Amino acid sequence: MIIMGIDPGLAITGFGLVHFEQNHFQVIQYGVIRTESKQPLPDRLLQIHQGIQTLIKQYKPEAVAVEELFFNTNAKSALLVGQARGVVVVTAAAASLPVYEYTPLQVKQGIAGYGRAEKKQVQHMTKTLLNLKEIPRPDDAADALAIAVCHAHTGHFKQLFSV
Repeated sequence: MIIMGIDPGLAITGFGLVHFEQNHFQVIQYGVIRTESKQPLPDRLLQIHQGIQTLIKQYKPEAVAVEELFFNTNAKSALLVGQARGVVVVTAAAASLPVYEYTPLQVKQGIAGYGRAEKKQVQHMTKTLLNLKEIPRPDDAADALAIAVCHAHTGHFKQLFSV
């Protein structure tokens, strides 16, 4: 099964594609989609949509795992991230892909076995589980790979919708 993990963001959306079969992982591709803050919001959202759409067409994932929106105090930032996340979900839906969501706590639990694990612990475990030589960079790509691995390990925690 090919799983696409997504760490949504307006400035940087991380993505990671892994092939998971018989408890074995193979990294297919990972990276980020960057948008410029000087661009109008609709153009930035379109750029995210087009980037995710291109990845779906190229790698043909069978499931999309997205990090659930989490924010502390900055409501404006949360709204912008929520819009980017919505674009990711709609793009996957348009491609008839099932979308699953995971909280940061669930990702940490699924990767490190502890929901309060530090970011470095999660990154190190992601590197180890995926048999990579180094921790993926940037952090958004590493997070997206962790989300994909979490989906493979936990088996469909909360499905947003199915096609």
